Amino acid sequence: MAAQTTPATEGVRRQDPVGPSAITFVVCAAAFVAMLDVFVVNVAFTDIGADFGVRLADLSWVLNAYAIVYAALLIPAGRLADRYGRKPAFLAGLALFTAASAACSLAPQLWWLVFFRGIQAIGAAVLTPAGLGLLLTTLPETRRAGAVRIWATTSSFAAAVGPVVGGGLVELSWRWVFLINIPVGVAAFVVARRLLPDLRDASAVRMPDPLGTAALVVAFGALSLGLVKGQEWAWTGTATLATFAVAAVGIAVFVVRILRHPAPVVDPALFRTPEFVWANITVLTFCTAFGAVFPSVVLWLEGPAGYSTLVTGLAIAPGPLMVPLFAIVGRHLATRVGAGALVAAGNLLFAGGAVLLAASASADPRYATQILPGWLVIGVGIGLAMPVMLSRATTELPGAQAATGSAVVNTSRQLGYVLGVAILVAVLGTAGSAPDPAPTFRHAWWFIAATAAGSAVAALGITRRTRS
Repeated sequence: MAAQTTPATEGVRRQDPVGPSAITFVVCAAAFVAMLDVFVVNVAFTDIGADFGVRLADLSWVLNAYAIVYAALLIPAGRLADRYGRKPAFLAGLALFTAASAACSLAPQLWWLVFFRGIQAIGAAVLTPAGLGLLLTTLPETRRAGAVRIWATTSSFAAAVGPVVGGGLVELSWRWVFLINIPVGVAAFVVARRLLPDLRDASAVRMPDPLGTAALVVAFGALSLGLVKGQEWAWTGTATLATFAVAAVGIAVFVVRILRHPAPVVDPALFRTPEFVWANITVLTFCTAFGAVFPSVVLWLEGPAGYSTLVTGLAIAPGPLMVPLFAIVGRHLATRVGAGALVAAGNLLFAGGAVLLAASASADPRYATQILPGWLVIGVGIGLAMPVMLSRATTELPGAQAATGSAVVNTSRQLGYVLGVAILVAVLGTAGSAPDPAPTFRHAWWFIAATAAGSAVAALGITRRTRS
């Protein structure tokens, strides 16, 4: 199929006889399987370590390799998708992710698994901005905001079913948590190859700045590495400070290159839009809280509460199940209140739920009275905030920079997750040896509450220029 450079709506009319809903479904299915893998692997973590007989510091690279590579490559992958076509990038990323999932399931030892997890992350980094860019350029303007909300809600729904699915699969073998990706990935690839139109930026005739690209990859890779290993290396240790120094230099080089190069990795004009800047700040702080709250509750249930993996998965599910329900409520409220106010309200509910967790934590954990109420409130807040927040951050991006701009948003999102987990690990570092871990978990939940409240303040900078 020849690449088209017609406006997005024309591309849909010519090539999409099934309609925008089919495009949304295909893109969201791929996003679902990529996000599902993150939460399922978290549940399988202990079993992988027992099978390979490795120490925790080495085992952590099963998660770290994915987080670091994914964060580092999102923006360059989005820029290349804008340049060479979002459909080819989407298909390539989906194929690579699916193939790497099969390889992970066959890994003979730990470091092969870590290597294949890195390949998975490359596929996800290509897939994510290309898929969101397709939604922003192939759908009619009136359908884009709704499609992005569905895309965002899909990620949260994966968080709901991931622990449950993972807990069941781990009972068979941890290798099944990777095998589950294969049928979904293959089906999505076949349907996407047939349905998705191939639209690309006709004005992008030059290769994105290779030096700026390299500087960005090094910067985000070093920053992510420092965050995920800071607790192990010591936050003021030489290795940690060195990685942060490398990240600072890389970011400085990247900024200079985007201001001076004729084909920058990211058009600096994107950052001259206050709404886009505030949306990214909101996403970063929100996802810092979001990235910390899930593992904090899992650790509380599997630690002080003494739940099994499967029971923990079932106990986790009610909170995330609130997300799609209240995403629908948020969609209706968005027509009556400003986007910034709605996102702020959702974040305040998120913060309130974390306060409930902190206030009710005790040496005698009780799920129904101490965990469930705050967990449900957190799910409600996420459902109101996340879809609208990501929609406002992306739906008004210029069509030629749809994948790149969405990659910037998703990089903020991923760095927030990494930062949240890193801070959580630092706060909970002594909980395992303490006779009463409740005070340590309270500190973690107060941190999450404060961060979500900070995101609520930042959300007020998201102005509402068009009706959602």
